[in-house]
Amino acid sequence: MATVPQTLCLVYTQEQILLGMKKRGFGAGRWNGFGGKAKADETPEAAARRELLEEACLTPLDLKSRGVLAFEFEGQADILEVKLFSCGHFNGEPKETEEMRPQWFALSEIPYKEMWPDDIFWLPLVLQGKNVEGKFLFKDKDTILKHNVKIIWFPKYQNH
Repeated sequence: MATVPQTLCLVYTQEQILLGMKKRGFGAGRWNGFGGKAKADETPEAAARRELLEEACLTPLDLKSRGVLAFEFEGQADILEVKLFSCGHFNGEPKETEEMRPQWFALSEIPYKEMWPDDIFWLPLVLQGKNVEGKFLFKDKDTILKHNVKIIWFPKYQNH
């Protein structure tokens, strides 16, 4: 099995979260944070910064490492290893790009039914200020067969 390094950056405040409607590619038609594949020469932090700029036209000012999520899909050899980040302060205004359409949501109105089904298991913990480590096995894009999420004190990859 090969590990595919990815990033995901969540932009949120005490009252709201910025999500992007994925317009194309993997996850199209779902609300999500901002991120994607890390390039071979990029650190996870650099990849998260680049993806947030490319997908929402924002530059994070307080990027924080928040954990890691591993995703396996039944019948596929690759495991997606997603380094999770958050930011509450940024430069720029959220703008629609070719890949994402950003929109603010009240924390009490997060559209979980229009997001990846794993988000309900870990996103509330992150929004409470906790760091997480999670593993998910999907049957298909809508069905989770197994999952395990735990709270961690410090992300293991913080200085990589």
